[in-house]
Amino acid sequence: MTITPFISRQGLTRRRMLGAALAAGAAVPLAAVAGPAWADRPADAASTRLVLPSPTGPFPVGRVELRLVDGARPDNIAGPGRFRELMATVWYPARHVDGYPVAPWMPAGALEAFLADVGFSALAPLAPSTSGHVGAPVRRSNRRLPVVVFSHGAHSHQGDHTTVVQELAGHGYAVVTIAHPYDTYTVFPDGRVTVPLFDREAPTRPGDFAADLRFVLDCVEQLAAGRNPDADRRELPAGLLGSLDPRRMGAFGWSKGGTATACATLADARIRAGLSLDGPMQMNPRLAGDLDRPFMMMSAEFTRATDPPVAAFWSHLRGWRLNLQAEGAAHISYGDNEALFPQVARLYGWSDAQLQDVIGTLDPDQAVRIQQAYPLAFFDEHLRHRPRHLLDGPSPAFPAVTFLP
Repeated sequence: MTITPFISRQGLTRRRMLGAALAAGAAVPLAAVAGPAWADRPADAASTRLVLPSPTGPFPVGRVELRLVDGARPDNIAGPGRFRELMATVWYPARHVDGYPVAPWMPAGALEAFLADVGFSALAPLAPSTSGHVGAPVRRSNRRLPVVVFSHGAHSHQGDHTTVVQELAGHGYAVVTIAHPYDTYTVFPDGRVTVPLFDREAPTRPGDFAADLRFVLDCVEQLAAGRNPDADRRELPAGLLGSLDPRRMGAFGWSKGGTATACATLADARIRAGLSLDGPMQMNPRLAGDLDRPFMMMSAEFTRATDPPVAAFWSHLRGWRLNLQAEGAAHISYGDNEALFPQVARLYGWSDAQLQDVIGTLDPDQAVRIQQAYPLAFFDEHLRHRPRHLLDGPSPAFPAVTFLP
């Protein structure tokens, strides 16, 4: 296993930086927050698996990984003659899943690299599985599948919002998750394991993420036209070629990925609808233009009331727009952590206060249902033209959700 070397001009290790982020209250992946509990872990910890919520849709879920190379963007970090290279995963409704293996939440090599970085390799046996089945045949119907592309947050990974992703796939969407190079943990087909690169010269800004999103839209168009964009030309699941609808494409992202989604939606009319999960909308010239296509913001800590860049972006939305906020939500509340951390807390005897310090005071079960329901309703309304009354106003089923004027 080859691990891409870590570079830091400040000489900080990844472990120290993750610890500093946690101390500051920033969102970090599961292992970094759960780490201290492992100093005195119970005897049965190695045999306990964490569980992700099952999707509620009518279809089983398949998935396949692609290695994509953007020949239009040289990669100076990788070296002369190299181009931007990334891994992407396509999730989709499957015809059947019998005999197809269940996909892990995170590739083993990437998971091992991350856990080694934070010093808690014993967490590996806890890693959950997903509802996706590798290589299962695609469910075909009379109409092609609408497509949604996902962008992860800083120093996160493309599986960090699997709850939302597989929920959309189970309801008939193709969802493409991106592993943004130099700001994530991922594994390439040749065995390379890449990790976040804390280097100011690394292309990890929201604009770089947005360029990745737009490149992946190009690859979706290739799949729709019956061409395989995988750089290694690996075999694709039966029925995938020609099954995607390039006229119905949306995008969403969390944190930095939410900012990148906004940048990409402004720049690329192929994105018919964009969704930000607590994106900070960092000051960026790419966010200065007006947007006349639907955009929804699900806020937690980065709100219009507290963050001028978020308010400024909102003021440029000229089309359908909606801003939701869940009372008690933390920055990580719209992702898998809401399902995973309560399980860790029960296993290791965390107090309610310790758990709430990490995931906020929003009820975890409601948090999971919110992230399953609202993104689906948004994309159903704007990619499928199926109006969802859930977006009309407050719902008694989700009492924590506020519609911000």
